[in-house]
Amino acid sequence: GRSHSSMTTYLSPEVLAGFDKYKYSAVDTSPVSKYITHPFWNWVVEFVPKWVAPNLLTLTGFCQLLVNFALLTYYDPHFFAASRDHPEALPIPNWVWLVCAFNNFMSHTLDGIDGKQARRTGSSSPLGELFDHGLDSWATLFLPVALYSIFGRGEYGVGVFRVYFIVTGVMLCFILSHWEKYNTKILFLPWGYDLSQLAMTGVYLLTFVGGHDLWKFKFPVIDMYCSEVIEIVMYVGFFILTFPATFWNIYKSYRDGTGKLYGPWEMLRPLVSTFLLFSLMVVWARVSTCQVMELQPRLFYWTTGTAFSYIACRLIISQMSDTRCELINWLILPLAAIVAASSLLSLGQLEVYLLWAYCFLVTAAHIHFGVHVVQEMCDHFKISALTIKPKQ
Repeated sequence: GRSHSSMTTYLSPEVLAGFDKYKYSAVDTSPVSKYITHPFWNWVVEFVPKWVAPNLLTLTGFCQLLVNFALLTYYDPHFFAASRDHPEALPIPNWVWLVCAFNNFMSHTLDGIDGKQARRTGSSSPLGELFDHGLDSWATLFLPVALYSIFGRGEYGVGVFRVYFIVTGVMLCFILSHWEKYNTKILFLPWGYDLSQLAMTGVYLLTFVGGHDLWKFKFPVIDMYCSEVIEIVMYVGFFILTFPATFWNIYKSYRDGTGKLYGPWEMLRPLVSTFLLFSLMVVWARVSTCQVMELQPRLFYWTTGTAFSYIACRLIISQMSDTRCELINWLILPLAAIVAASSLLSLGQLEVYLLWAYCFLVTAAHIHFGVHVVQEMCDHFKISALTIKPKQ
């Protein structure tokens, strides 16, 4: 029987039945994964005791990224710490970078060995994959935002609005790979992921050694600041490494008749909510009379990332259970109302309170959703989320 009230049920019988038939299929062709990270993870996982549940590894890694986000938020709420123009914003203490490097490296490692631990202990389940990818969708927020703390938004940095496009670009890479799976039945893991995680750990370590000032230089010949070059590198990652492969794989699945072969509307359906979310947030930032993103960039990024993760998790569930995904997520509706009010009325400082309110709504909704979905899946598969039940 169900151990909790059926008042809030997120997974319909149809979805649970779909999960029963689910088979994991992913393709990882990245040379970094093949020759560096996977051999390393295969070695590391042997040190993990057999009683440790894979989801516990996943959750621990995610919490380490949260700690990094919290530390950088505390010491650098508005991304001015790296800026010489803002002496009132104290630089981030050096030890923080070392902690961040350790947490980032551990998080990437734990995220890499959770599946291996599941196979080692015979505890693989659809819940494990949903747990892993669900938390990954939320973690897309952390890497670009942490990079921003390193370069800052002062004289050598990039404005908050330009960084917003990098943040949403990383999220797009994530959702596109799951949209691709929704259409092709195969998850092609993006090449950029392992590369960016290893690079990020390196950047933290270098910042620990050299401080913020290490990055305050211009590249000769092209005459661009380091922060601008990194911005370009990110776009190259999106438009050359990630997006073309996705579209090619989908095209191929139609050409060879191997995928779902949806019509154009059905095929694009999973992207509608994400597109609306990003568009509305950008419009809000543009029409805002108090420059809400400039005033509270971190809050703006966090709210976008959390709402995005909520939408992405709904898609992952549809894609894994082979059910039709929702068209418009309900979180889009209050956002549309806020953006309409900000466009038509001069709300000024009130917008910051609306952003806080929407942020709380989104975060609470996402946590409620996550906890309940995990509970419902545990009930259904008769497993525990964070412990391995002894085999009968």
